[in-house]
Amino acid sequence: MHILLSNDDGYLSPGLNILADRLSRFATVTMVAPDRDRSGASNSLTLSRPLRPRQLEERLWVIDGTPSDCVHLGIKGLLPQMPDLVVSGINHGANLGDDVLYSGTVAAASEGRALGLPAIAVSSQSFSPEHLDSAAHWVEWLIHRFDDHPIPAYTLLNVNVPDQPLEQIHGIRSTRLGRRHPSGQLVRDIDPRGREIVWIGAAGEAEDAGEGTDFQALAEGWVSVTPIHFDMTRHEAMSALEQWLS
Repeated sequence: MHILLSNDDGYLSPGLNILADRLSRFATVTMVAPDRDRSGASNSLTLSRPLRPRQLEERLWVIDGTPSDCVHLGIKGLLPQMPDLVVSGINHGANLGDDVLYSGTVAAASEGRALGLPAIAVSSQSFSPEHLDSAAHWVEWLIHRFDDHPIPAYTLLNVNVPDQPLEQIHGIRSTRLGRRHPSGQLVRDIDPRGREIVWIGAAGEAEDAGEGTDFQALAEGWVSVTPIHFDMTRHEAMSALEQWLS
């Protein structure tokens, strides 16, 4: 098996490198990752300028672009052969509910999915994780399931893992995406030259963290696995829309 590994925290991220070490025990792993932290990049591709790939090691490419750029370049010709699977992570910080719309971690996996490959996005619960090996264990467990139980086409698995020792994690659950409250207000400040600067407000707290959600599973000490696809059509609204338009 050949795995294309990427992330949004950059090629020096501990999460990426711990996962690479773990997966290399049973697969060929090629890393194609951003040259710096690109968190929140979502599914953006760099189309206004050329990209400059740098090969630092035999199986490590660094890209001056987004997570989606990395996976796209890897699949579309940077790698000498097509990978069998795309894995993105381990992200430092969970990607739950609405986070998947903004997450570069999920975007890297979804680019692989869009190009026809099975894909996994994996995140640790903590922004300063101490148990990345636990997350790596569950990614390996999922990959070994693929041979006998392949995931449906054009579906990616969004995985969130408690930042706990492996023996303290209860197990793994299939979940749906929860939902967050709107983000906080802008944080305003003045830079040293007297110009106004603003920060995007903090992510909102959970609004729907009920039964079956990724929020609930993670809070109760379970690994959350949510199948995601990107048909954003609200099919149940089609009939009402047709009547409205007519």
